[in-house]
Amino acid sequence: MIQQKARVLWNRRISNDYYKLGLSCGGYETAAPGQFVMVQIQGQNAPLLRRPFSIHALLAPENSEAGIEILYKIVGSGTRRLSEVREDQTMDLLGPLGNSFLLPPPGPRIFLVGGGIGVPPLVFLAKALRSNGIDMSRCHMFLGGRSRADLLCRETFLDIGMQLHITTDDGSDGAQCLITDPVEQAAADMSPDIIYACGPLPMLACLVGISRAKSIRCQVSIEAMMACGIGACLGCAVSKAGNADGYWHVCKDGPVFEADQVDI
Repeated sequence: MIQQKARVLWNRRISNDYYKLGLSCGGYETAAPGQFVMVQIQGQNAPLLRRPFSIHALLAPENSEAGIEILYKIVGSGTRRLSEVREDQTMDLLGPLGNSFLLPPPGPRIFLVGGGIGVPPLVFLAKALRSNGIDMSRCHMFLGGRSRADLLCRETFLDIGMQLHITTDDGSDGAQCLITDPVEQAAADMSPDIIYACGPLPMLACLVGISRAKSIRCQVSIEAMMACGIGACLGCAVSKAGNADGYWHVCKDGPVFEADQVDI
């Protein structure tokens, strides 16, 4: 974990309320898919507490300065202030934090399931799977959003070579249903070896249920409100599964959990 002043390389609006933020920072060469950072948004009327963001991509020094990219959506005053940050400003950055998705050996059939702003870390994961020798034609990406405007990174997943399944709540693209519906059907038709997922808690809860019912290994990255990112404030608690007493803390014990570890 490193605390540093990161320089803003870009802060680009990509669609509607979605932005990509590039940060020049050191020490992220070994960061892994699923890890996150805590960003201190600075300036007048900036929020007091840091904001957590998953790492969307690592920046390759041969193409730009070494660092990371974050993909975020304006959802409140903090992210709206973040959208106003300009190139060459500096931001206080803490990371990389948390654990990561565990990559399988080459050969398995893999499902990735992303809903809304849960998609960004799955891009990092998909690229890591490809770099690890996984046959991406055996990987299925289930991409969900409220509308077509909320379907993130579809071209990236296609370029990586994944099979893409799309749903929207309003029917503006793909099937009009929950993203978990085609996942459940596909799991019955061609059971995957593992499911990786990130998105809204109800989506993750449904996937945990599917994985348990069908005895499929599943790793979920849980989104939670965090104040510190290091397990000090104890605000991001999720219940341990089964008869286990107590709680996991998403920032310190996660954000990635095996499906049989959590009750959500």
